[in-house]
This record gives sequence, structure tokens and C-alpha cells, in this order.
Amino acid sequence: MSAAMTESDSHADRITVPISGMTCAACAARIEKNLRRVPGVREANVNFATNRASVEYDPALCTPAAIAERIRDSGYETPESVEPKSQSVAGKETADKDWEQKARDEEYRDILHRLAVAAAFGIPTAVIGMTHWDFPGSHWVQFLLTTPIMLFSARQFFTGAWAALKHRAADMNTLVALGTGAAYGFSIVTTLFPGLVAGGPAHGGHGMTSAPVYFEAAAVIITLLLLGRLLEARAKAHTGDAIRSLAGLQARTARVIRNGQERDVPVEEVVVGDLVLVRPGEKIPVDGVVRDGQSAVDESLLTGESLPVEKHPGDPVFGATLNKLGSFRFEATKVGSETALQQIIRLVQDAQGSKAPIQRLADTISGIFVPVVLIIAITAFVVWFDIMPPADRLRMALVAFVSVLIIACPCALGLATPTAIMVGTGRGASLGVLIKGGESLETAHKLDTIVLDKTGTITKGRPELTDVIPAPGFDSKELLRLVAAAESRSEHPLGAAIVEAARSRRLSLLEVTTFRSITGRGLEAEAEGRQILVGNRLLLEERGVDASALSSETDRLASEGKTPILAAIDCKAAGIVAVADTVKAGAKEAVARFHRMGLQVAMITGDNRRTAEAVAREVGIDRVLAEVLPEDKLNEIRKLQQEHRIVAMVGDGINDGPALAQADVGIAIGAGSDVAMEASDITLIRGDLAGVVTAIELSRATMRTIRQNLFFAFIYNVIGIPIAAGALYPVFGVMLSPMIASAAMALSSVSVVTNSLRLRQFGLSPG
Repeated sequence: MSAAMTESDSHADRITVPISGMTCAACAARIEKNLRRVPGVREANVNFATNRASVEYDPALCTPAAIAERIRDSGYETPESVEPKSQSVAGKETADKDWEQKARDEEYRDILHRLAVAAAFGIPTAVIGMTHWDFPGSHWVQFLLTTPIMLFSARQFFTGAWAALKHRAADMNTLVALGTGAAYGFSIVTTLFPGLVAGGPAHGGHGMTSAPVYFEAAAVIITLLLLGRLLEARAKAHTGDAIRSLAGLQARTARVIRNGQERDVPVEEVVVGDLVLVRPGEKIPVDGVVRDGQSAVDESLLTGESLPVEKHPGDPVFGATLNKLGSFRFEATKVGSETALQQIIRLVQDAQGSKAPIQRLADTISGIFVPVVLIIAITAFVVWFDIMPPADRLRMALVAFVSVLIIACPCALGLATPTAIMVGTGRGASLGVLIKGGESLETAHKLDTIVLDKTGTITKGRPELTDVIPAPGFDSKELLRLVAAAESRSEHPLGAAIVEAARSRRLSLLEVTTFRSITGRGLEAEAEGRQILVGNRLLLEERGVDASALSSETDRLASEGKTPILAAIDCKAAGIVAVADTVKAGAKEAVARFHRMGLQVAMITGDNRRTAEAVAREVGIDRVLAEVLPEDKLNEIRKLQQEHRIVAMVGDGINDGPALAQADVGIAIGAGSDVAMEASDITLIRGDLAGVVTAIELSRATMRTIRQNLFFAFIYNVIGIPIAAGALYPVFGVMLSPMIASAAMALSSVSVVTNSLRLRQFGLSPG
């Protein structure tokens, strides 16, 4: 199976390739640089946190195999085959996951083995060196204990440094190899030729006059660095928990009916048109439409609703949702990468592989970081060697040189942004918020204006009965029953809402014997000998019915954005039924939260201003853009942007697509059209405005975490490197031990990843 996945458009293909062997942000930068040199490659992004390269290329000039080969030439590992094959993207993704999991497991075991050897030999070395146990032959004992560590445990640092050198580059491996290599090499020279090093108190005293060695520094540094990488690998593995949990929801097999026989097949072998049987308690394998049978299906994975959804013939079902009660058969309509679950996974993966603009700063610094650190380390060596007395000059210079190389950590810079984006977008997916990329995530936290489409976004998008107001002498139930009977023969959507409401209240409808629709007025009908008129005031006046007593109620209902429908029974005004596109539950609270977040909220709609302002008053919106034609929605968004506002547009219809694309952040209601979701930056799986609140709050939390991570990484290096170079020695007489430097460096990356992992708790506590 292929270990890469491609998706084509009219201009270019995109391939995502897993990578093994990266150790810091400089590795990712080097791979990016090399990939961009491949003829036909248009863009390359390498994510250190996800260990993946996302490459856009011209298939006429470049192939996936050439891309993978360039990654291998850079000194890193990729799957053997990255050629697209005739299998579903879901199958390719499974191959990617298998390869990545195997590579991750092998890397973890390798680090664990190297750490075990380093600890076994490093602990006694540290005991001898740090207690200044200067017995005859102590240097040779430390040499014998440290050498296996340098040859086995530290090998990956030296091979990595050599690979970088071959490409005229430097990375974290370069710093570690130079630092530990210098300490180890100096100690060997001291052991073999002690006369070459000026005498004096080794290790700061105890009356010993033997030349100093730093075997214990090299041994402990390697041990601590390996421990840090082990902890970092474990922490990074958790950043992908969300995507793995989504992928784990997919059913493994499906029971299809072919040639009249039932057979279980792997879900990858289901094809469009297959008839699939689902029994109680089973997962639905792919998307489709129920053909026979009925059941209740738990769709909480997609909708967040805990109550099962009733399914009857003609209803859609979705892969990975859980059948609760009855059995049914459905026809497969979307399989493989086309299913709703796979589309969600794809969106999350693309987001996790993208870069936020704020990361450019970290990338720029990472690109020059290692050369700058090398210059600082050499400068520190030269300065201390020059100013210290002859007895201490080499020791002090070497300690400063090694400490600077070891404490410097581009890893933390490289992990600061991608780990936060990974965890943030993954948490968003679990909350029903699909964020397409890091740029969308970063822009969302800057929003100051949010524009809500009315129909289908603030309101439910379908008319519902809201009021039944009988005239004196009439009963509300009887009024509704008669009006619904007349409307049962109508095809008007408002009439359908009235009929549905009557049936939901278990009212029996009369049999209509005559029916006539009157264009622009309403309708007249006869049921059980009673004459029924349903329509506007003009219809009743034409039939000689006095409806003046209902005028005040009619005006009130109209002012509330409702459509009042007058009814007359046997030539007497019987009352009013009102229908409206009702506001969604939670819309008012969502708007209030937008205001608390400091956002200006506007509503845009093609409806008349009176109706629009009534809805706006109900939910608390203070700016209304009414009677806007579909083609003018984009211009309204543009006008707001010309006021120097950062605008989000929330919509669900086909005519919202241009406005969603024009907005700084387009947010599509998941229950809406495919066009809206394609044009948007953020897609809400659920259809309520609470998801918009979640998206903006999650964006702010993620960006806050990124800024914290970058602050930790920057401040760590800004403070740590000068201390390692000896800045405290003139005042306090303290030089930073290389072993403490290695421990600090190892913990810096772990702290950044751990801080990002806090985003997994987003939304679990109130507020």
C-alpha cells in the first residue's frame, strides 16, 4: 500500500509524506529547503511536531517518488513507496499510519535502549567525577565507562551532525556532537598526556593536583539528552490523540448483500451502490441512504446530540455512527475518502500540517540559530582562555564552550507553534469545530466583527407555527384543526408548517371536500359542511368578512417578524395563526457571548427590514444589513473591511459562498451546503451558533498557548546562553555546569509540549 496521499486540483497535486529521524526545527527547515529545490515543487511545509511533509507539486514536472527521494537524500527516512495507487485515500492513510506507528515505536525503543546503556555506564562515571574520587587510575576507569556511551548511546547525535555537515548545514545534533565531543576528546588527551594540561586543583579543589577530565560531563549530558528525547517523544505522541481517536471510530468491516448473499468484507472494499445490512449495536461502515427497515442511530460523533436519531427509508446515514435499535439496509453513496468521517479527518490533518503566520518568526530564528550559537560558544572559549590564569584557562574555556553548545535549544522554538496547532485543531474537531489551517486559527483570534446570515444560521431556516389566536367565540384547538385541514391541500411551505404543528399536537384533520387556491390572497375550502377562508386581510374583505377586531394582533405579530394568517369560518372572523422562521435555541446566548468577547455583531439577510429587525431585537444584534441580494453580500463584507475591521462571516447557504470567501474568516454551518463549507475557513459540524463561540475562544486559547510557548523558548535561550557563557562568573564566581545545561535543554522542549497539551482540557470547565 502507498504511504502517501494525494489530492488533485486543476493546477497541482498535493502529497503528504511521513518522515522519521527529525530531531529539531533545523531538520525541518533543511528538508523544506531541499524540497523547494526539486523541479516542479511549488510549496513545501515540513512540520516538526507531526513529522510530516506537505508538498504541492506540478505532476507534469515532478513525482511523489522524487519528493520522497529528496527527503531521503537529506538524511531522513520515508516509506518505501509513495506512489499513488488505485486504492481509496482511506487505505493510503491507513498505510501512512501503520508506517508512522512502526517508525515511532522503533524510535522510542531505540532511544530507550540507548538511554539504558547511557544510564548504566553514566551513573558510576558521574559518581566518580562529581565526588572527585581521584584514586589511581580513576581517569582510565572513567574513560572505559564513558566510551560505550559515546560509541553507542551518542551515535545518533554524531551521525546526525555528519549528515547535516554533508549538506553544509548545522542543527541540534551539531551542537550536541561538538559539545560532548569536545568534553570527551579533551578528557582523553588529559588521560593520555596529563602533562599537556596545566596542573592545579581539578574540579575545584580537594587538594588534588591531577589534570581535570570531563568524562562525567559527556556521559551525564548524553544520558539527560536521551531522557529528554524520550519524554519529548511521549509528549509529542499525545498531540495526535485527537486524530487517532477519530480514525479509530471507523468500522473495520461491512456486511454487504451481493448476488442475494450476505458477506462480510473489509470496509475498504465497499463500493458505491452496495446494499449494506446493519444490525443493532453495529457501527455503520460508510455513508448512505436507508432503503428498508428503521432504527435509531447515535450520531453524536457528528452532531454532538446525545439523543439517537430516528431513521426511515430515504433518510441519510453516516459512517462510524452507531446503530442502536432496529436492523436496516442502506445503499452506500459515499465510501473511502468521501465519507463524512474521512472528510473531517482530512480537514484536521491539513490544519495540523499547516503553519500559522506567527511561526514564520520562529522559522526565521531557527534558520540562523545554530550558526549564532556556534559563534557565541567559540567566542566564550576564546574570551575565557584569554583572560583566565594559565592554570584554569583551558578548563574554564572548555566549560563555557560545552555549556553554551548544550544549553542552546532550537527544539523548543520548533515545537512552540506546531504542537499548539495540533492539539488545538484536534480539540476543535472533538468539539465539532473543523479549522482548515493555522492561518485561519491565527486570524480568528483577531476578529472584531462577526456577520451572521439570518436564515439557517440565526433562525432554523424553516417556518414553524408560533401563535394561534382565536377570535371571541372560537376555540384555539378547533381553529388550528380547521385551518390545518384547509392547508393540507395546499403546497405552500407556510401551510405545511401549520399542518405539521396540528399533527404534532395530535389534532385530527377534517376531510376537505372542496378546495381552491387564490393567488396572492390565500385559499378557501369546505370541510364537513363548514366554509373555511385562510389568507390575508384582502381575501376576507373580498368575502365580506369584518376582520377589524384582529388588526391590533396582526400588527403586533408582523412587528415581531412573524407572518400573520387570518382565518374565517362560515363568514365570521375566527382568528389568526402566525408562522415564522423561528430563532434557533441558544442564538441569543451566543450573541451575548460575542458581545462579552468584545465583538460587534451584525446580521445580513435578504428579508425585509421589518422582519430582520424583529429577529435582531430578539437575539440582541445591534447592526442589521437587510434586503441584501445574494450577489451583494460580498460587497457588504467588503464595506466592513474598508472600515478596517477584521470580519468573520457565518453562513450556510450556496449564496453565502462568495461572502464566506471574502471575509477574513469564513465560518460555515455544517448542516449547510457543500459550497459554503468549501469556501469557508472553519466548518461547524453542528448547526448552532455556540460552535462559533467555541471556534473563536479556541482560537484565542491556542494563540495564547503559542505566545506562551514562544516566550518560554525565547526567554530560555536569552537567559540560558549568557549564563552558560559565564556571565555570572565575574559577579558570583559561578560557572554553569554542562550537566545542568543539558538537563535544562532537555526539559525546555518537554515543557513547551506539555504546555500545548493543556489545550486538550479546553471546554471541559465552565467558561
